[in-house]
Amino acid sequence: MMSRRAERSETPVGTEPERPGAKGRPTRSRKEALAARQRPLVPADRKEARKRSRAQADAERARARQALVTGDERHLPPQHSGADRRLVRDIIDSRHNVAEYFFPVAIVLMLIALVVPFFAPNLYTVMSTVMLAVLWGGIALCVLDAVFIRRRLRAALTERFGMVSPGLVSYGNMRAIQIRRWRLPKPQIRHGEQPRR
Repeated sequence: MMSRRAERSETPVGTEPERPGAKGRPTRSRKEALAARQRPLVPADRKEARKRSRAQADAERARARQALVTGDERHLPPQHSGADRRLVRDIIDSRHNVAEYFFPVAIVLMLIALVVPFFAPNLYTVMSTVMLAVLWGGIALCVLDAVFIRRRLRAALTERFGMVSPGLVSYGNMRAIQIRRWRLPKPQIRHGEQPRR
């Protein structure tokens, strides 16, 4: 009867029977694996590497710009990405905000205040009093609306996420100031619609 050692010595090297699930090649040594992963710190062709990285950055910026228009969550810039920021945007976009209507009116009033003294100097004192009253009234309404927005955002974020991350309420208030058609990312819901889940 032949011993196992003798059987092994008779089997030629490289003709060992295949085991089920075997990879069919020897395992690399650690030295070989590290050598295969090494890349030079400075690429051989710096100009080509710089051109490639610039093209990649341009493509990422183009994707981010497109995402701001379409609302594609995967490619939004970091300052706009996340479910919590999407909820804030939807809450602001679903309502009529005082500030988005007040600021255009304020700009028109300031332009009128610049023009009136040249064409109707005798009306200037009356008009300036009226304009000041309108401006201060509008500012007061904007502050009240901002307080209401703050409370609503805090309640909605706490209900959905259990907490309010820093900067989210300010993010919502800054969006409420902007005119709707100029907001980025573009509004994804109409006035009066419920925020998306």
